[in-house]
Amino acid sequence: MLLLISPINHEEAIEAIEGGADIIDVKNPKEGSLGANFPWVIEDIRKITPDGTLVSATLGDVPYKPGTVSLAALGTLTSGAGYIKVGLYGTKTCDEALDVMKNVVKTVKDRKKDAIVVASGYADAHRVGAVNPLEIPKIAKDSGSDLAMLDTAVKDGRGLFDFLDLDTLKRFVDEAHGYGLKTALAGSLKKEQLKPLSNIGCDVVGIRGAACIGGDRNTGKIHRVAVSELKTFMNNV
Repeated sequence: MLLLISPINHEEAIEAIEGGADIIDVKNPKEGSLGANFPWVIEDIRKITPDGTLVSATLGDVPYKPGTVSLAALGTLTSGAGYIKVGLYGTKTCDEALDVMKNVVKTVKDRKKDAIVVASGYADAHRVGAVNPLEIPKIAKDSGSDLAMLDTAVKDGRGLFDFLDLDTLKRFVDEAHGYGLKTALAGSLKKEQLKPLSNIGCDVVGIRGAACIGGDRNTGKIHRVAVSELKTFMNNV
């Protein structure tokens, strides 16, 4: 299981790298759960990240505007991200979500076939009117995406396990694996929740809050010691 850490700037990226994160995920919490950062921030973080470490970036909690989202995907790719996450926030139906993802996949794969495209849903989709989270593996498969992910849309202290139990998450992981996809799970995860996620075969866990001083994704700052502790814990589960 890989550890994805979400820094917001140069300084936090260094902390995540020095702490041993497997994937450096450029994010902007001010713009939402999967808030998009600026191209120059992605470019800077790509420059300081070792070649063997993936740089991920979020396109944002996107609306149902396939053209707009496709342009955002192109900008993210050309800024240096090789792992591109799409938060299917404004897609109300599977058809809408599939429309967005198909166009993002075409945009990205036409230019860089080995780039990784992530279709991300929300465990608490009912709170924002987004597509059912359990539809995400099929949407990812049908669109040609590489990875199916779940996060939480509303960051109010409640996390992934407050909305989906472990059996449901296992079904999500198993279905995605059955399609030949990898999986990622995030959403205010705590260190003690990583072992059960590893046990169900999750491929990537996404963390920001637990890697920050004070444990707050919005007011805290990522610290290498917290990242290192998470990585060490994962290596031993």
